Amino acid sequence: MQHQKTKTVLKHTLLGAALTAALSTTAQARDEITVAYFLEWPTPNLYAQSTQAYEDAMGVKINWVAFDSGTAMSAAMASGDVQISFSQGIPPFVVAASAGQDLQIIDVAVAYSENDNCVVREDLEIDKTNAKELAGKEVGVPIGTAAHYGFLKQMEYFGVDTAGMKVVDMAPPDAAAAFANGNLDMVCGWGGALKRMKEHGNVLLTGAEKEAIGIKVFDATVIPASFGDEHPELVAKFLDVTADMNSRYKQEPAAMLPTIAKAAGMDDASASSTLAGFSFPARDQQLSQAWLGGDLQVFLKEVADFFTKQGTIPQARASYDEAVDASYLHASSQL
Repeated sequence: MQHQKTKTVLKHTLLGAALTAALSTTAQARDEITVAYFLEWPTPNLYAQSTQAYEDAMGVKINWVAFDSGTAMSAAMASGDVQISFSQGIPPFVVAASAGQDLQIIDVAVAYSENDNCVVREDLEIDKTNAKELAGKEVGVPIGTAAHYGFLKQMEYFGVDTAGMKVVDMAPPDAAAAFANGNLDMVCGWGGALKRMKEHGNVLLTGAEKEAIGIKVFDATVIPASFGDEHPELVAKFLDVTADMNSRYKQEPAAMLPTIAKAAGMDDASASSTLAGFSFPARDQQLSQAWLGGDLQVFLKEVADFFTKQGTIPQARASYDEAVDASYLHASSQL
């Protein structure tokens, strides 16, 4: 960990020294980038997306492309089609990083223990008191995502053997539709899809109850390490705009909501309801020990070890210190 801290401080110093010169050549170095994001996932930065605040600050054209899972984001970054993934789930990040993909977490996009969960079909009358009755049931889960991790952890907590369940890999919107038609016993997902799932069932554990048993649910802003190395000023400016939007939303949520909702493909009421279950850690919080200062790296290792135990991935890294780089967030605070 000390090596990583030294590297981060050094990189931060170099970024600070080179930032002014680098900014003047940004447009020449790269004319456009592609940013991955999720629909039905209303976050304050979508206001900047809609008003082109990112383009104004970064000096490049930005292509915003919607994805249906974090695993798809990893694949797009691996192919070079995406330079920044906003709000990628930690489990899909861990899966990709463990497989050798050179990705880095550069900030915490959003924490949302209430907005990612599993729902059991109402007529089964299964809740936390009799959860073992889920044995043998059919469940729709987006494999390798935060929802999948939460599903596995909850089943472990309740003592349900997932090997005896029929687990179908499904994107949340598809799972919600199948669930509504009565084709699945349990589904897992997030955002608007989770809201639709709840119309036909109930959750086993609340967000607070999940946190109590060690299930942390948050997303990160992720980049290919090579893109950060080549364009540190673009990354720092992206994070600065994001932090500004988060801060601004706390001050004037009503004014920003309609724009955010429209960009997320939601009505105002649904977006407001989803946002109520979100929290956006401030920049100084993210740079503390609790997040990018050390605890996040430890959590990545815990997730990877758990996935290895479950057979989701063949092997975890010895350490995930190199998979987190706080230098860009440090640099953004100086802009």
